[in-house]
Amino acid sequence: MIQKHNLKKWFKEIFFITFGAILTGFGLACFLSPNNIIDGGIIGVSMIASSLTKINLGLLIVLFNIPFILMAWKKMGTRFVFQTFYANVILAFSLNYFHTFKVTGDLLLATVFGGIILGVGVGTILKNSASLDGTEMLSLIVSKKFGFSVGEFILFINVFIYAVAGMVFGWESAMYSVLTYFIVSKVIDSVMEGFNSSKSVRIISDNAGIIGDKLIEKLDISITYLQGIGGYTGQDKDLIYCVISRLELPKMLEIVKEIDSKAFVSVVDVHEVYGGRFRRK
Repeated sequence: MIQKHNLKKWFKEIFFITFGAILTGFGLACFLSPNNIIDGGIIGVSMIASSLTKINLGLLIVLFNIPFILMAWKKMGTRFVFQTFYANVILAFSLNYFHTFKVTGDLLLATVFGGIILGVGVGTILKNSASLDGTEMLSLIVSKKFGFSVGEFILFINVFIYAVAGMVFGWESAMYSVLTYFIVSKVIDSVMEGFNSSKSVRIISDNAGIIGDKLIEKLDISITYLQGIGGYTGQDKDLIYCVISRLELPKMLEIVKEIDSKAFVSVVDVHEVYGGRFRRK
Protein backbone atom coordinates (compact mmCIF):
# COMPACT_ATOMS: atom_id res chain seq x y z
CA MET A 1 0.00 0.00 0.00
CA ILE A 2 2.84 2.38 0.91
CA GLN A 3 4.71 1.59 -2.30
CA LYS A 4 1.55 2.13 -4.33
CA HIS A 5 1.02 5.50 -2.64
CA ASN A 6 4.63 6.53 -3.28
CA LEU A 7 4.40 5.48 -6.92
CA LYS A 8 1.20 7.46 -7.38
CA LYS A 9 2.83 10.49 -5.75
CA TRP A 10 5.89 10.14 -8.02
CA PHE A 11 3.79 9.97 -11.19
CA LYS A 12 1.87 13.04 -10.02
CA GLU A 13 5.13 14.92 -9.48
CA ILE A 14 6.43 13.89 -12.91
CA PHE A 15 3.20 15.07 -14.55
CA PHE A 16 3.38 18.52 -12.95
CA ILE A 17 7.13 18.80 -13.56
CA THR A 18 6.49 18.07 -17.24
CA PHE A 19 3.72 20.66 -17.34
CA GLY A 20 5.87 23.23 -15.56
CA ALA A 21 8.85 22.66 -17.86
CA ILE A 22 6.72 22.97 -21.00
CA LEU A 23 5.12 26.14 -19.66
CA THR A 24 8.54 27.57 -18.82
CA GLY A 25 9.79 26.75 -22.32
CA PHE A 26 6.75 28.48 -23.82
CA GLY A 27 7.31 31.62 -21.77
CA LEU A 28 11.01 31.78 -22.60
CA ALA A 29 10.76 30.95 -26.30
CA CYS A 30 7.63 32.93 -27.18
CA PHE A 31 7.92 36.01 -24.96
CA LEU A 32 11.33 36.62 -23.43
CA SER A 33 14.04 35.24 -25.71
CA PRO A 34 12.79 36.86 -28.97
CA ASN A 35 12.83 40.25 -27.22
CA ASN A 36 16.27 39.82 -25.60
CA ILE A 37 14.73 39.74 -22.12
CA ILE A 38 16.42 37.27 -19.80
CA ASP A 39 15.63 35.51 -16.56
CA GLY A 40 18.06 35.26 -13.65
CA GLY A 41 20.31 32.36 -12.68
CA ILE A 42 21.51 29.63 -15.01
CA ILE A 43 18.71 30.27 -17.50
CA GLY A 44 19.83 33.88 -17.82
CA VAL A 45 23.47 32.87 -18.26
CA SER A 46 22.41 30.36 -20.91
CA MET A 47 20.37 32.97 -22.79
CA ILE A 48 23.35 35.34 -22.90
CA ALA A 49 25.73 32.55 -23.97
CA SER A 50 23.31 31.34 -26.65
CA SER A 51 22.98 34.85 -28.07
CA LEU A 52 26.76 35.27 -28.26
CA THR A 53 27.68 31.80 -29.53
CA LYS A 54 24.49 30.82 -31.42
CA ILE A 55 24.54 27.46 -29.60
CA ASN A 56 21.12 25.92 -28.94
CA LEU A 57 19.60 27.49 -25.80
CA GLY A 58 18.04 24.28 -24.50
CA LEU A 59 21.33 22.43 -24.82
CA LEU A 60 23.20 25.15 -22.91
CA ILE A 61 20.67 25.12 -20.06
CA VAL A 62 21.10 21.37 -19.63
CA LEU A 63 24.91 21.50 -19.87
CA PHE A 64 25.27 24.45 -17.48
CA ASN A 65 22.99 22.82 -14.91
CA ILE A 66 24.64 19.38 -14.90
CA PRO A 67 27.53 20.33 -12.53
CA PHE A 68 25.09 21.86 -10.04
CA ILE A 69 22.75 18.86 -10.27
CA LEU A 70 25.65 16.54 -9.47
CA MET A 71 26.66 18.78 -6.56
CA ALA A 72 23.14 18.45 -5.16
CA TRP A 73 23.10 14.65 -5.38
CA LYS A 74 24.35 13.94 -1.87
CA LYS A 75 22.39 16.73 -0.23
CA MET A 76 19.03 16.51 -2.00
CA GLY A 77 18.87 12.80 -2.88
CA THR A 78 18.54 10.71 -6.02
CA ARG A 79 14.89 11.51 -6.68
CA PHE A 80 15.45 15.26 -6.60
CA VAL A 81 18.47 14.95 -8.91
CA PHE A 82 16.60 12.74 -11.39
CA GLN A 83 13.54 14.99 -11.44
CA THR A 84 15.67 18.10 -11.82
CA PHE A 85 17.57 16.60 -14.75
CA TYR A 86 14.27 15.46 -16.28
CA ALA A 87 12.80 18.96 -15.91
CA ASN A 88 15.82 20.46 -17.68
CA VAL A 89 15.56 17.97 -20.56
CA ILE A 90 11.83 18.68 -21.04
CA LEU A 91 12.57 22.41 -20.93
CA ALA A 92 15.21 21.95 -23.66
CA PHE A 93 12.77 20.08 -25.91
CA SER A 94 10.08 22.70 -25.26
CA LEU A 95 12.42 25.54 -26.22
CA ASN A 96 13.27 23.80 -29.47
CA TYR A 97 9.58 23.21 -30.23
CA PHE A 98 8.41 26.76 -29.47
CA HIS A 99 11.45 28.67 -30.79
CA THR A 100 9.74 29.68 -34.07
CA PHE A 101 6.79 31.29 -32.28
CA LYS A 102 6.83 34.91 -31.17
CA VAL A 103 3.68 36.11 -29.46
CA THR A 104 4.50 39.81 -29.18
CA GLY A 105 7.25 42.31 -29.91
CA ASP A 106 6.02 44.75 -27.27
CA LEU A 107 8.66 44.73 -24.53
CA LEU A 108 6.28 45.54 -21.69
CA LEU A 109 3.77 42.86 -22.71
CA ALA A 110 6.56 40.35 -23.18
CA THR A 111 7.95 41.20 -19.73
CA VAL A 112 4.65 40.95 -17.86
CA PHE A 113 3.12 37.91 -19.55
CA GLY A 114 6.44 36.16 -20.04
CA GLY A 115 7.24 36.69 -16.36
CA ILE A 116 3.84 35.37 -15.25
CA ILE A 117 4.08 32.26 -17.44
CA LEU A 118 7.66 31.63 -16.39
CA GLY A 119 6.77 32.06 -12.71
CA VAL A 120 3.90 29.58 -12.91
CA GLY A 121 6.12 27.07 -14.71
CA VAL A 122 9.10 27.35 -12.37
CA GLY A 123 6.87 27.45 -9.28
CA THR A 124 5.11 24.26 -10.38
CA ILE A 125 8.47 22.52 -10.78
CA LEU A 126 9.79 23.71 -7.40
CA LYS A 127 6.59 22.60 -5.70
CA ASN A 128 7.12 19.06 -7.01
CA SER A 129 10.65 18.45 -5.71
CA ALA A 130 12.70 19.60 -8.71
CA SER A 131 14.48 22.72 -9.93
CA LEU A 132 15.61 24.44 -13.13
CA ASP A 133 18.16 26.78 -11.60
CA GLY A 134 21.59 25.56 -10.54
CA THR A 135 22.35 28.79 -8.67
CA GLU A 136 19.85 27.90 -5.94
CA MET A 137 21.52 24.51 -5.49
CA LEU A 138 24.95 26.17 -5.43
CA SER A 139 23.72 28.76 -2.94
CA LEU A 140 22.90 26.04 -0.40
CA ILE A 141 26.54 24.93 -0.43
CA VAL A 142 28.14 28.39 -0.58
CA SER A 143 25.93 29.74 2.20
CA LYS A 144 27.20 27.02 4.53
CA LYS A 145 30.85 27.45 3.60
CA PHE A 146 31.16 31.24 3.61
CA GLY A 147 28.32 32.34 5.88
CA PHE A 148 26.22 34.14 3.23
CA SER A 149 22.47 33.70 3.27
CA VAL A 150 20.90 31.92 0.31
CA GLY A 151 19.11 35.12 -0.72
CA GLU A 152 22.28 37.23 -0.56
CA PHE A 153 24.19 34.82 -2.79
CA ILE A 154 21.41 34.60 -5.40
CA LEU A 155 21.07 38.40 -5.41
CA PHE A 156 24.82 38.83 -5.95
CA ILE A 157 24.84 36.36 -8.86
CA ASN A 158 21.83 37.96 -10.54
CA VAL A 159 23.23 41.49 -10.24
CA PHE A 160 26.29 40.29 -12.14
CA ILE A 161 24.13 38.49 -14.74
CA TYR A 162 21.98 41.55 -15.44
CA ALA A 163 25.05 43.76 -15.68
CA VAL A 164 26.40 41.47 -18.40
CA ALA A 165 22.98 41.43 -20.07
CA GLY A 166 23.05 45.22 -20.20
CA MET A 167 26.37 45.15 -22.04
CA VAL A 168 25.18 42.44 -24.48
CA PHE A 169 21.55 43.39 -25.17
CA GLY A 170 21.46 47.03 -24.08
CA TRP A 171 20.48 48.58 -20.78
CA GLU A 172 16.82 48.90 -21.69
CA SER A 173 16.58 45.13 -22.16
CA ALA A 174 18.46 44.65 -18.89
CA MET A 175 15.94 46.81 -17.03
CA TYR A 176 13.05 44.84 -18.51
CA SER A 177 14.91 41.68 -17.46
CA VAL A 178 15.09 42.89 -13.86
CA LEU A 179 11.35 43.59 -13.96
CA THR A 180 10.79 40.09 -15.34
CA TYR A 181 12.79 38.58 -12.51
CA PHE A 182 10.70 40.49 -9.97
CA ILE A 183 7.46 39.26 -11.56
CA VAL A 184 8.73 35.68 -11.77
CA SER A 185 9.76 35.64 -8.10
CA LYS A 186 6.37 36.97 -6.95
CA VAL A 187 4.44 34.49 -9.10
CA ILE A 188 6.60 31.63 -7.80
CA ASP A 189 5.74 32.67 -4.23
CA SER A 190 2.04 32.66 -5.14
CA VAL A 191 2.20 29.26 -6.84
CA MET A 192 4.02 27.75 -3.87
CA GLU A 193 1.61 29.39 -1.41
CA GLY A 194 4.11 31.75 0.05
CA PHE A 195 7.32 29.69 -0.24
CA ASN A 196 10.25 32.06 0.21
CA SER A 197 13.97 31.38 0.15
CA SER A 198 13.93 30.55 3.87
CA LYS A 199 11.44 28.82 6.15
CA SER A 200 11.28 28.63 9.92
CA VAL A 201 10.17 25.13 10.92
CA ARG A 202 9.00 23.76 14.27
CA ILE A 203 8.43 20.04 14.67
CA ILE A 204 6.68 18.42 17.65
CA SER A 205 7.00 14.64 17.85
CA ASP A 206 7.53 11.85 20.35
CA ASN A 207 10.40 10.80 18.08
CA ALA A 208 12.08 14.22 18.03
CA GLY A 209 15.54 12.80 18.68
CA ILE A 210 15.33 10.33 15.79
CA ILE A 211 13.92 12.97 13.45
CA GLY A 212 16.60 15.48 14.45
CA ASP A 213 19.42 13.01 13.85
CA LYS A 214 18.00 12.09 10.45
CA LEU A 215 17.61 15.74 9.40
CA ILE A 216 21.23 16.45 10.34
CA GLU A 217 22.38 13.34 8.46
CA LYS A 218 20.31 13.79 5.30
CA LEU A 219 20.12 17.59 4.94
CA ASP A 220 23.25 18.69 6.81
CA ILE A 221 21.38 21.45 8.63
CA SER A 222 21.65 22.95 12.10
CA ILE A 223 18.74 22.24 14.45
CA THR A 224 17.86 23.28 17.99
CA TYR A 225 15.93 21.24 20.53
CA LEU A 226 13.42 23.15 22.65
CA GLN A 227 11.61 21.94 25.75
CA GLY A 228 7.83 22.18 25.92
CA ILE A 229 4.85 20.82 27.85
CA GLY A 230 1.76 19.39 26.20
CA GLY A 231 -1.25 21.56 27.02
CA TYR A 232 -3.66 18.62 27.04
CA THR A 233 -1.49 15.83 28.46
CA GLY A 234 0.81 17.91 30.66
CA GLN A 235 3.72 15.75 29.51
CA ASP A 236 7.16 17.06 28.57
CA LYS A 237 7.67 17.48 24.84
CA ASP A 238 10.79 17.96 22.72
CA LEU A 239 10.50 20.46 19.87
CA ILE A 240 12.82 20.76 16.89
CA TYR A 241 13.50 24.25 15.53
CA CYS A 242 15.44 25.08 12.37
CA VAL A 243 15.59 27.46 9.40
CA ILE A 244 15.85 25.91 5.92
CA SER A 245 15.56 26.92 2.27
CA ARG A 246 12.48 26.28 0.13
CA LEU A 247 14.36 23.58 -1.78
CA GLU A 248 15.02 21.67 1.44
CA LEU A 249 11.42 21.84 2.73
CA PRO A 250 9.86 19.01 0.63
CA LYS A 251 12.71 16.67 1.57
CA MET A 252 12.37 17.62 5.25
CA LEU A 253 8.64 16.92 5.28
CA GLU A 254 9.26 13.58 3.61
CA ILE A 255 11.81 12.61 6.29
CA VAL A 256 9.48 13.66 9.12
CA LYS A 257 6.50 11.74 7.71
CA GLU A 258 8.58 8.59 7.23
CA ILE A 259 9.54 8.58 10.92
CA ASP A 260 6.34 9.94 12.49
CA SER A 261 3.26 10.45 10.32
CA LYS A 262 1.48 12.12 13.26
CA ALA A 263 4.19 14.70 13.91
CA PHE A 264 3.06 18.33 14.18
CA VAL A 265 4.97 20.57 11.76
CA SER A 266 4.68 24.36 11.67
CA VAL A 267 6.24 26.26 8.74
CA VAL A 268 6.62 30.05 8.77
CA ASP A 269 8.09 32.41 6.16
CA VAL A 270 11.42 33.98 7.12
CA HIS A 271 12.21 37.24 5.33
CA GLU A 272 15.67 37.77 6.80
CA VAL A 273 18.17 35.39 8.39
CA TYR A 274 21.34 36.42 10.21
CA GLY A 275 24.04 33.96 11.16
CA GLY A 276 23.51 30.24 11.44
CA ARG A 277 23.81 27.63 8.70
CA PHE A 278 27.31 26.80 9.85
CA ARG A 279 29.13 23.95 8.20
CA ARG A 280 29.41 20.84 10.35
CA LYS A 281 32.90 19.99 11.52
